[in-house]
Amino acid sequence: MKQRVVILGSTGSIGVNTLDVMGMHPDQYAVFALTASTSVDTLFKQCCDFLPTYAVMADAASARVLKDRCAAHGLLVQVLSGPQALVDVVSHPEVDTVMAAIVGAAGLAPCMAAARTGKRLLLANKEALVVGGHLFMDAVHAGGATLLPIDSEHSAVFQSLPDDPSTWKSLVDKIILTASGGPFRTRAPETLHTVTPQEACAHPNWVMGRKISVDSATMMNKALEVIEAKFLFGMEPRAIEVVIHPQSVIHSMVQFVDNSVVAQLGTPDMRGPIAYGLSWPRRIRNGASALDFTQMAALTFEPFSSAEHQRRYPGLQLAWQVLEGPASSAAVLNAANEVGVDAFLNGRIRFDQIHHVNLETLAQVHFSRPDSLEALLELDLQSRTVARHAVQQLCA
Repeated sequence: MKQRVVILGSTGSIGVNTLDVMGMHPDQYAVFALTASTSVDTLFKQCCDFLPTYAVMADAASARVLKDRCAAHGLLVQVLSGPQALVDVVSHPEVDTVMAAIVGAAGLAPCMAAARTGKRLLLANKEALVVGGHLFMDAVHAGGATLLPIDSEHSAVFQSLPDDPSTWKSLVDKIILTASGGPFRTRAPETLHTVTPQEACAHPNWVMGRKISVDSATMMNKALEVIEAKFLFGMEPRAIEVVIHPQSVIHSMVQFVDNSVVAQLGTPDMRGPIAYGLSWPRRIRNGASALDFTQMAALTFEPFSSAEHQRRYPGLQLAWQVLEGPASSAAVLNAANEVGVDAFLNGRIRFDQIHHVNLETLAQVHFSRPDSLEALLELDLQSRTVARHAVQQLCA
């Protein structure tokens, strides 16, 4: 039978690539529901091409526009809106697989619902683990969900580890996450205060949305990935290492206790990890180009620990600090970073001030261990309020 798939965030780059892979295998996958924030035009076209049972918009006004357009073209798509609709479609008993690609804390509730109802959960949303942490992993285990990472780095680690998770702690010495270094890898750190949003979004290797492109430029995306790796693979924070690999060919590595290293290689194309998540434990064709080793001049690596890189990417070190701090620190960092990046993209603060917003928020929020989704969302809201105040002070 076909896997019936919900794509949370179908109009973003991960969602578009997921539909591309599924379209190559119509005998294996069927779209059950597509969701978007406000991109009515793109979601309408996807509804025409893939005929989902449901389509969900973030707000009622956008949903009405989509509903009218679907009706005018004779599409039998049920159009819903709002956060509860996201939870309802992922929890539907006919759904097998959920691609979680909503950026931000808005993706947390549907991810938790998919985990609790035992779905195959393809995790491209960092916030589920960064914000949810132990609470999210408890839901995965209680619901019997299959959790498969879609970030290229975590997918690479997963593909490099032994099949039996119970052996990971005894066999693995460390996980090595690779980072491209983003668009400013060779730029003098003292000039970063002049960076424009356009420059920050011009990633040298990957095609990504604006927010994650800025995170790549600051390396905050790697900080969040370190936090994710801790929960995904059960490693101690100091057993997770980051190296800069500008070519983005080796997507990450696992070093074992005998000092042998297993790495996963591929072209920088998100269809690779998406297809692996959809088909695991099998593999399917995904449209990505094959590596041509004869055309590679070199594979190079640079230590993050160099003094220049630490000045260029000061936010990366926060990953280990929050993992070794109170349980909710990562959730606070994530919220602050979202506010800071948004302020930068909208011209309110400088690129180098994103880190200041993160530090100020971590310093001012009172930490507690959230014991429910509601408590997590309240902490997220509180952190955003503090971060917005930090932005306002910078603008004054």
